[in-house]
Amino acid sequence: MDFLKKHFPNITDEQMAQFNQLPELYADWNSKINVVSRKDIDQLPIRHVLHSLAITKFVKFRSGTSIMDLGCGGGFPGIPLAILYPQTNFTLIDGTLKKINVVNEVVEAIGLKNVTAKQCRAEEWKGEKFDFIVTRAVAKLTKLYEWSMPLLKKQHYHPTPNGIIALKGGDLIAEIKELPKKSYTELIPINFFEDAYFEEKSIVYVQG
Repeated sequence: MDFLKKHFPNITDEQMAQFNQLPELYADWNSKINVVSRKDIDQLPIRHVLHSLAITKFVKFRSGTSIMDLGCGGGFPGIPLAILYPQTNFTLIDGTLKKINVVNEVVEAIGLKNVTAKQCRAEEWKGEKFDFIVTRAVAKLTKLYEWSMPLLKKQHYHPTPNGIIALKGGDLIAEIKELPKKSYTELIPINFFEDAYFEEKSIVYVQG
């Protein structure tokens, strides 16, 4: 995954080693449990790892930041973000236990110390609150808004106020219009990566 050095020139050798373990780990797990789309598994470096890291082009997480990956599936975007930001704390939740088991196995295999993964639905969460909620292809924005707003801290720690950062595809204007009228949103096309996969992909930010 040397292409990562082009987009993230400060990446360390340890981080590259962790990223390079992901394709083999997920290919192995996908042969047992379908955690990544089977048509995408051979494209994991671009379509899952690099796609997850698009979030860092919108906001750079500070040391000590707390992030929830809501509906993390097999660990995207949470695991790639956790590799890139080892001083940031990530909580990954999903309602499907087998996916959380895979996340925990991958986290242990690559030696991540800043990730906690739990089987839990967002509406059931009773723990700490977070600076940002990140998601990838989980639900419509209205649902993400309903689930996420109670989970956000009131005090802001970044120039970008706390909120939802969602990776989504397709035409999102209608979804944005369905949000509560006072919502502040930004729609950022992922046009900073050259691959054609990103042509209809965007980041949607909804302020908390």
